[in-house]
Amino acid sequence: MMQKMVVTQRDCKARRVPSGQMQIIPEGEFVTLTQDLGGNYTVTWQGNMLRIDGTDADALGRKPQKLEFTPPADDNIDKAQVWQALETIYDPEIPINLVSLGLIYEVQIDQQSKIVNIQMTLTAPGCGMGPVLVGDVEYRVAMVPNVEQVKVELVFDPPWSREMMSEEAQLEAGVFF
Repeated sequence: MMQKMVVTQRDCKARRVPSGQMQIIPEGEFVTLTQDLGGNYTVTWQGNMLRIDGTDADALGRKPQKLEFTPPADDNIDKAQVWQALETIYDPEIPINLVSLGLIYEVQIDQQSKIVNIQMTLTAPGCGMGPVLVGDVEYRVAMVPNVEQVKVELVFDPPWSREMMSEEAQLEAGVFF
């Protein structure tokens, strides 16, 4: 994608790359759109690289991604909805979702405290986008009805390998043998 200057249409949440620190870009600011892979946007603003979630794309004058979930009748957290939210999060360098990449190792739900605990990994232990991906997971899973807190733990055992990818993801990435 070519770099494109856009003006923010409203205040917009963004995460600094690579720290994942949340900040607000005010309405009416010029930002340079540098990437839009996997439904998220990378921009530069005031010398910083920032990531904007696809659900906030309207702030960039784009069509926002909608995440809609039917609230369960029993006030519990629906594990299938948590997985559905995780499938909407894409690796910023490989436009394949984290579930298909095999990066999500475990999802545990504490229904009493309304906490979702997630163990995930990265394609490489030194991946500089780790904090940003953790932020993506926290942000999207928190949209699931009845979730009050999301805790993400990065783990590296077992180490990730391409065999953990779904067959579809391997085909899409061109690594299927």
